[in-house]
Amino acid sequence: MTAARRAMEQLATWPDLVTAPSSCGTGSALRAGHRELVHMHGSREADVRLTADLIARLHDQLSHSTAVRLHDDSVWVTVHLDCDDDADLLVTLTSLSLQAHAPRHRLIPRPPRPQRLVPGCNLGRVDILR
Repeated sequence: MTAARRAMEQLATWPDLVTAPSSCGTGSALRAGHRELVHMHGSREADVRLTADLIARLHDQLSHSTAVRLHDDSVWVTVHLDCDDDADLLVTLTSLSLQAHAPRHRLIPRPPRPQRLVPGCNLGRVDILR
C-alpha cells in the first residue's frame, strides 16, 4: 500500500471528514463541511489547506522537511508522499487544518482579516527553491 493511500484511508475514517472529488479537477479530496482541506494529486502528492497564521507559526519546522513544499502566496502546503513518515505528516497536518478551520463561537465577533494568501490549488505550480 502506498503512503498516500494509507493516509487517505486513515483520514477517510475521521467523522469530521468526507471524501469528495477534488475542486481542482484532479484526484480526490477530503472536506470538512463546505471547506476542502486535503486533495490528492496522483499517488505521491497531496495539498493540505492550512491558514496563514498556522503556516507562519510552523514555518521553520515545515521548511526543514524534505516532504513539504511551501508556496509564498498560498494557504495550501504540498506534501510529497514517499514513505510512511510522509503519510504520518499528512495526517498530522490534516488534524491541524481541522482545528484551524473549526468554527469558533465568540461572544464578541472578531472583525474579518484580509487573507494574505491565495486559496488556490498548487497543482502544476513551479517554485524556485531558495
